[in-house]
Amino acid sequence: MDRVVVTGAGGFVGHHLVTSLKERGYWVRGVDLKHPPYRPTDADEFLLLDLRRGENCLEAVDGVADVYSLAAEMGGLGFITANHAAILHDNALIDMHMLEAARQRGVARFLYPSSACVYPDYRQDATDSAPLKESDVYPAMPQDAYGWEKLMGEHAAGHYRDEHGLSVRIVRFHNVYGPYGAFDGGREKAPAALCRKVALAPEGGTVEIWGDGEQTRSFCYIDDCVEGMHRLMMSDHQEPINLGSDRMVSINQLAEGIIEVSGKRDLRLVHVEGPEGVRGRNSDNSLLRAVLGWEPSIGLEDGLKSTYRWIEEQVARRV
Repeated sequence: MDRVVVTGAGGFVGHHLVTSLKERGYWVRGVDLKHPPYRPTDADEFLLLDLRRGENCLEAVDGVADVYSLAAEMGGLGFITANHAAILHDNALIDMHMLEAARQRGVARFLYPSSACVYPDYRQDATDSAPLKESDVYPAMPQDAYGWEKLMGEHAAGHYRDEHGLSVRIVRFHNVYGPYGAFDGGREKAPAALCRKVALAPEGGTVEIWGDGEQTRSFCYIDDCVEGMHRLMMSDHQEPINLGSDRMVSINQLAEGIIEVSGKRDLRLVHVEGPEGVRGRNSDNSLLRAVLGWEPSIGLEDGLKSTYRWIEEQVARRV
């Protein structure tokens, strides 16, 4: 069997990716600072390592063919906008050490997880902003430290490709969501946070939304995300590529969809002050379709059903 490593395997995307790769027949090593919090890992081997240290990255990639380098310091918008220094420091160390470890150990392929946060503010200043093409990243002006660091990581991966022959894949995630991820504590993303708020709200109650709720995004279900990652890894494409849905909805519409799934008919949206991020963001999937002959296909309504039901169960256990 091919041997692969997934770093960040205790986190949301990494945990799902480990399961998907096992189902495909890979031998999988998971690496993280912690085990997955909501269900056991399917990894053949799980190492608890701090990947901010170079020697630990060497251990993580030893003896594997492919590296899915998903470990990162990240969270929802509230976390990202309040922890710029920690995000820059920790993620830069992880990225540089992982790329160098992959070079030293001669791995076959290295997937670097970038983000839609690399795109400049000035292309996302309206609710109906045009879908973002990969080339739209320049002139660069990401919104926050997380976006700047991810853009630097893309450049680093490209230099390791050009100067050391490392076969890299660079994927720009667009708002991945689904079950078995953070739904409280500040690390959760908007879909999970809204699912929690709706699950906690009594009939006739309210659901808080940061800002006016008209800010727009596209949301990619986790199963599509892990499928896209594997397809990209098996391709020959070594330039940055979007991985996301190209259906843009407002946060108000997202909340209304979750309320519909919940079956609660009398909930009211209340808008409060809070970080809103860019005004409008959507994925242009033209390159994804051309390169992979595929794109995400799981509809938002279907994805929200499974996500909400799981979060509803978690909330019920805690009340």
